[in-house]
Amino acid sequence: MKLYTHPVSTVCRPAAFFAADAGITLEETIVDILTGEQYGEAYVKVNPSNAVPVLEDGSFRMTESSAILKYLAEKSRSPAYPADVQARARINEVMNWCNTSLYRTFGYGLVYPQILEPYQLPDASAQKLLVKAGEASARRYLGIMNDHWLGGGSGYLAGPEITIADYFASGIISLGEVIGCTFADWPNVAAWYERMKARPNWQATNGAVFGWAEAMKDQDFVRV
Repeated sequence: MKLYTHPVSTVCRPAAFFAADAGITLEETIVDILTGEQYGEAYVKVNPSNAVPVLEDGSFRMTESSAILKYLAEKSRSPAYPADVQARARINEVMNWCNTSLYRTFGYGLVYPQILEPYQLPDASAQKLLVKAGEASARRYLGIMNDHWLGGGSGYLAGPEITIADYFASGIISLGEVIGCTFADWPNVAAWYERMKARPNWQATNGAVFGWAEAMKDQDFVRV
């Protein structure tokens, strides 16, 4: 199988992380999203949405990170995506929530407007208000993650065992490294994130985000 990817991508790293943990061999093709390669004529034929990751399994192609994780887990019969209908429904629910709530507020609301030019406003006052609103929304949803999904000592987002929902969310939360987040106000989130970082394949598949963080360490960010 081939994975079109980039090592700093928030949504690519979970696929590589899970594949490594599950013993799945992926042929990685790097798409340089930092220079705009995803908009080139060749890559548009792979994904007209100009995004990574993309998974190819022979002639079969998938273009969404959460769907790719589910496909890899099903194909490998991983316990991280169990066959039980209700267990699987819960995992799907958490992954949808991560996409529509956590990533939208923490990633696109707080982190990206501070580090990526396309998400910034040219007016300084408007930019400050944008980040302030993003911080408030991110705090709300980190609270939900802490109290609801990780409350009660469940250990992981969909229950007591790691699932693909945890891999997916780890990419989003790891964005906090770039702006220096500690998640101190959400101890369940902080403890969960430490568990994910302690896994043996974490550094090999997520190391690039720490290089990004190192490059940004002298900047002043609004962080949580």
